[in-house]
Amino acid sequence: MQRNDGGTVLRWVREHRPLVDAVGIAAISALAAAMGLNQVWDALSVLPEPVSPWWGFVVSIPAFIAVALKQRMPRTGLAVAATISVLSLFTVGGLGALLALLDLLWLVTVRATPAARQRILIGCGIVTAAFTVLTLAATGELRIALLVGLQLGALLGTDYWWATAVAQANELAELHRREAAELVRHAERDRDTALQHERDAMARELHDLVAGHVSAMAIRAEAALSVPPDAGGDRAALRAVRDSSLEAHEALRSMITVLRAGGGELVVPPRLDRVADYVDAARRSGLEVRFDGAAATELPAPVEQLAARVVQEGLANCVRHAAGGRVAVSIETDAGGVLVRVDSRDGRPLERPSLPGNGSGLAMLAERVRALGGRFDAGPVGAGWSVRAALPLEPAA
Repeated sequence: MQRNDGGTVLRWVREHRPLVDAVGIAAISALAAAMGLNQVWDALSVLPEPVSPWWGFVVSIPAFIAVALKQRMPRTGLAVAATISVLSLFTVGGLGALLALLDLLWLVTVRATPAARQRILIGCGIVTAAFTVLTLAATGELRIALLVGLQLGALLGTDYWWATAVAQANELAELHRREAAELVRHAERDRDTALQHERDAMARELHDLVAGHVSAMAIRAEAALSVPPDAGGDRAALRAVRDSSLEAHEALRSMITVLRAGGGELVVPPRLDRVADYVDAARRSGLEVRFDGAAATELPAPVEQLAARVVQEGLANCVRHAAGGRVAVSIETDAGGVLVRVDSRDGRPLERPSLPGNGSGLAMLAERVRALGGRFDAGPVGAGWSVRAALPLEPAA
């Protein structure tokens, strides 16, 4: 079994990064003390006598601890490291506190908001200027003060620039992630909307193509069963049921073909030349229907088909809810469009066969009329019921 020791070490380092950073800075500080590098800062010391370079290491120990705890309290650690850096540079010297300051400044800047980063930048400028003035006061040498100020400004500026670049890269990545998530949500909403449109279209087609035929079969069969046996009447009723069942079967077959194969065409929607058949069927179902004929003007196919649908649905409702009543069907055209009306009076709801509805037929019809840019109304008028549709000659785009 192979062991991935390198991966284990890297994972441990990532999980304990603050401690590793603190140990690394402490090691660099100890090496600098052993090599006597702290003497570089002797010109800034206000102590009367030089001290051991190891004092710089000892004084920097709180800064090392602040680095080890930087994930929990980065701002407090930054304040501790900044204070120790100033004290050590003007006393015992030492590189460790300055390295700890740069490490904590980087972390605080990366985590800061854009506005907070602006304040940090201003703070770095103020600290650099103040440190330059303190160096001038401690040494009395303008050249040394400017050189130290430039060095500190370069260190703080580079650290700040690096942290800002990382923070902006993280913000940009987060922005892209949110945009991608929003695109996914939009795609899901579009998919759900498309699916709902498909379901609505299928529901309309099923209602238009099948519901009318099935209810007609039930009504005609019930009519034949509710009267004394009569050979001629019974055979006429059977023929009507057969014709309706064949039409319903053809409509279902065409829809199933489209849904399974993804191609083909549905049964062509009826046009005004079928209105006379709807009227005859309604009369055979017991309604007294008055119809003067369809509009003579040639109409656009969508308008003509929808006008036929209005008559079909209006008469079907009359058969179910105004049995034995009087119905007037009118289709009028003028320059403004087509007005279709199905007005019923008297009659009564069918008790048998029970054909309860939820109003979806009229609701779907209203959707179609409005989609074409027309107006649709259905409701009681006087002592009867009226279905009215005003359709424009030029359907809405």
